[in-house]
Amino acid sequence: MGLRIGYAPGAFDLFHIGHLNVLKHAKSECDYLIAGVVSDEMLERVKGRPPLIPLSERMEIVGSIDFVDKAFAEVVPDKIQVWEELGFNVFFKGDDWKGTPQGQRLEKSFGAVGVEVVYFPYTVHTSSSALRTALELINHSQAPAQRRQGGRR
Repeated sequence: MGLRIGYAPGAFDLFHIGHLNVLKHAKSECDYLIAGVVSDEMLERVKGRPPLIPLSERMEIVGSIDFVDKAFAEVVPDKIQVWEELGFNVFFKGDDWKGTPQGQRLEKSFGAVGVEVVYFPYTVHTSSSALRTALELINHSQAPAQRRQGGRR
């Protein structure tokens, strides 16, 4: 069968248990795991807002995980271009993409170059978006008190 080189991309902003589970599960399915950390610019383009944690720090966090063999800064939106640079043969994605038009396009383009697409269960109860919203609510509710105190905490 040969060496299974896996690629698991993600924002990995506000790193949480869902991120850890995806990476751990991905490593169990391959011999060498590359975690793609999506750049600040690409996240802002796709999500319409910048990440809370900058790319350099997200790279440090993800690269420090024992079962991640390499952290890679993903700076282009084209996954085939990333594949051309890295040469992985297994691509990991959350199952929220399975059966969607984006997922079908991904499967078709990777199928044409011999890359297997493997879906993992999406951690519904924990998401960076939910964490970000909670932080924004906390910051918003603390803002009047901070103004009354002259901006000190």
